[in-house]
Amino acid sequence: MSTVEPAARRPVLLAVDDEPAVLAAVARDLRARYGGDYRIVRATSGNEARGVLEELRRRGEAVALILSDQRMPDGDGVSLLSAARDLYPLAKRVLLTAYADTEAAIAAINAAQTDYYLLKPWDPPDERLYPTLDDLLGDWQADAALMDVSARVVGHRFNPASHEARDFLARNRVPYQWLDVDRDAEARQLLTLSGEEESRLPIVLLRDGTTLTQPTTLELADRLGIARHAELDFYDLVIVGGGPAGLAAAVYGASEGLRTVLVEREAPGGQAGQSSRIENYLGFPNGLSGSELARRALDQARRFGAEVLTVQEVVGLDARGPQRVVRLGGGDELAGHTVLVASGVSYRLLDAPGVAELTGAGVYYGAAMAEADACAEQEVVVVGGANSAGQAAVFLARRAAKVTILVRADSLEKSMSHYLIEQIEGIDNIEVRTETVVAAAHGDGRLQRLDLAAKDGTPIETIDASAMFVFIGAAPHTDWLGDRVARDPRGFVLAGADVSALDGDLRWPLARDRDPHLLESSLPGVFVAGDVRSRSIKRVASAVGEGSMAVQFIHEYLADA
Repeated sequence: MSTVEPAARRPVLLAVDDEPAVLAAVARDLRARYGGDYRIVRATSGNEARGVLEELRRRGEAVALILSDQRMPDGDGVSLLSAARDLYPLAKRVLLTAYADTEAAIAAINAAQTDYYLLKPWDPPDERLYPTLDDLLGDWQADAALMDVSARVVGHRFNPASHEARDFLARNRVPYQWLDVDRDAEARQLLTLSGEEESRLPIVLLRDGTTLTQPTTLELADRLGIARHAELDFYDLVIVGGGPAGLAAAVYGASEGLRTVLVEREAPGGQAGQSSRIENYLGFPNGLSGSELARRALDQARRFGAEVLTVQEVVGLDARGPQRVVRLGGGDELAGHTVLVASGVSYRLLDAPGVAELTGAGVYYGAAMAEADACAEQEVVVVGGANSAGQAAVFLARRAAKVTILVRADSLEKSMSHYLIEQIEGIDNIEVRTETVVAAAHGDGRLQRLDLAAKDGTPIETIDASAMFVFIGAAPHTDWLGDRVARDPRGFVLAGADVSALDGDLRWPLARDRDPHLLESSLPGVFVAGDVRSRSIKRVASAVGEGSMAVQFIHEYLADA
């Protein structure tokens, strides 16, 4: 029989199995590892587990993880875990299954978005149980922490400055509460109490009592204690860019004893950090969001001793003898033996009438997850045909009434992974329109309609749209590099063999001594990794690999210096 202890406020770990011996073993191992921080609750069937969850929900108790057997007399574990998602959407869901049911477990991951599956028996638990649950509970704790708000944002959904503040807080994983003056009585009351006009939104109220009116991201970072200034005068490795490549280099550099600092202009994770779901990353069979990947990597880097500075714009690179110096927008400098350029790319701006005026007011670049909830029961448009666009469309389709994907090409197959195409084909409220572009955007203070055209410019029709998410092309962040670092005609950084082939002022200066390393730029000691590298593969895994490889070449460079 299950028991729900009254007045206990520790989060719950729920174990479900119809075999008493197995259930007792699960509870024993959970209690041994997690009993100090969590309350272990048991249920002997799917129906009993549903009753337990409903009772916990009525009492306002938190459930962190549900571990359920697959085969039970009153139903299977997949059905239970799927139903549990409605009651506790943040709870991690794990299927406990026998080897013979592995195919069912994998299907559960795809169909019911189960977080993981574990095989019976799981002995020894230190190797086959706890590492998986440690990761899942770490993710749950990070998500739960976002419920304890550090800031309240009073704004308007279609106010660009309000969107910028929300996006900054969300991407930097600062817990905040959004209060829309159009929908929330509390928001209107706070606006009145502040004495500000609606034209001065957003207003950000911090936990310490500070009220900020139309704050910049720099003001928010300073007030919230986000690190922006370096602790040391000199480093072995200065990393520019906090996407997957930069974070991987920070982890490997710091773990191998290099004095490492990473500087990021917006938020850790880069463009990949905005992804709603990355499902083809090795080792995560149910996928993970870009923000989850960024948080895990950031925690790793800091644990090994890397410094991470955010909301810092890099404006220049200098070579001062053997030193490589990165200049920051506020006047600070970061000096080091080596620099890794991992500054990534950004989505190109959509060049159509009305788009610029409505950016931040219904038109967004990237996933803009802060806006996803506002799209409930709305008609939205995703522009682009690569994986990032497909991931956003699948995510938005859970809330929006309809999602229309506009693709300039004649099919998705040319730029999107097969698994995403299959998902999109199976979602009823997603429509894909090929050989179609946005000709113009219209709206009175916010996006309301889009003119569509064929890619040759021939008008097609006008459609209603409350939001448009743009994922077109990639423009590299390399203007700050100056004249010493060679780039291809599109601005991507050349490295390795491409540098060896250069002539003129940018020819490799150490040709008599050695060839450039595989990821080394035309300026010795300056390396490049990830999407910003010329001819790179635009995938998260390849960026992580290049960031890791770069550290090995940096060791070789330092050994020869």
